[in-house]
Amino acid sequence: MSQADLRALVEFLARGLVEDPDAVSVRASERDQVLVLELKVPPGEVGKVIGRRGRIIGAIRAVARAAAIRAGRRVVVEIVQ
Repeated sequence: MSQADLRALVEFLARGLVEDPDAVSVRASERDQVLVLELKVPPGEVGKVIGRRGRIIGAIRAVARAAAIRAGRRVVVEIVQ
């Protein structure tokens, strides 16, 4: 999977969780050979993406890691304001 594919995957998953999917964006950057995906959601909907005890964001991170491993890459998903 390419960087654009991983970014699109995380964006797709996050858009399904929030009320305003058009306000979701994902920015990709490279740090120390690790792909960093910065997920930005509306301030009032961060809780929906994080979930109880971080289960939803944990699941998003797990899916992104699994997809990245198949491509031989490392990925980190961060929520930014």
